[in-house]
Amino acid sequence: MTAAVAFDTLGALPAVSLAEMDQRAALQCRFDRKYLLPAGDARRLLAELAPAARVLEIDGIRHFTYESLYLDTPGLVSYLRTAYRHRRRFKIRTRTYVDSGSCWLEAKVPGPRGSTVKYRAPHVPGQPHPTETGLAFLDEIFARHGLSPADRAGLTPVLRTAYLRFALLMPGDSRVTVDTDLRWIADGRELRLPGVAIVETKTVSTAAEADRLLWRRGHRPVAISKYATGLAALRTDLPAAPWRRVLRQHFTLSREDLLHG
Repeated sequence: MTAAVAFDTLGALPAVSLAEMDQRAALQCRFDRKYLLPAGDARRLLAELAPAARVLEIDGIRHFTYESLYLDTPGLVSYLRTAYRHRRRFKIRTRTYVDSGSCWLEAKVPGPRGSTVKYRAPHVPGQPHPTETGLAFLDEIFARHGLSPADRAGLTPVLRTAYLRFALLMPGDSRVTVDTDLRWIADGRELRLPGVAIVETKTVSTAAEADRLLWRRGHRPVAISKYATGLAALRTDLPAAPWRRVLRQHFTLSREDLLHG
């Protein structure tokens, strides 16, 4: 995958290693704010953050290719609980860091006061289903958060996403990620959002400088989930109330092209 949007400023930023990023801002329990904006606005945001930012660099690479495979039950328990804002909702995926070849099984569950808690364990690259060890890992998390193992029965791949990401470490140990070249693939169909970036701020609690810069430019956080919003865009038969505005404003043309092209 090649970058459709050039972020030339990245090359001039001081680097931060993955070990330091994880030590200072792993943020496994965090508050996420997501923004959908034109890629040009994301470039301008990077330029404004640059004086205080450090960029994640691994083996000389600063712009990384991510692939995620989202798992759900035959009845789409994960999706439907998210759509209806069920208090015991969850999200399960495998995430592959294409540049390094590493792969993780990840689970997200709601945390206290509107936060999100993420857990992860090593996973076999290319394996679409959790191993026995992976299922035991998920069951431990479910038990910890009052979920039943039956909730995840029959997990199977439902949606694949791919995108380019760079990550910034900011003062106060907050993080900013910027995703471009966004693709969703399910049931042999593919949807793209060219020229659009998903910017996500990850903090322990309060808003970060990136949030304040975005607010001053008129951008506000939006309800978007790469899994749920992407699946709703591809499956118009599914309930999608939390993401209706985002789907209407950003996904309509792409979805029509997909369905009628």
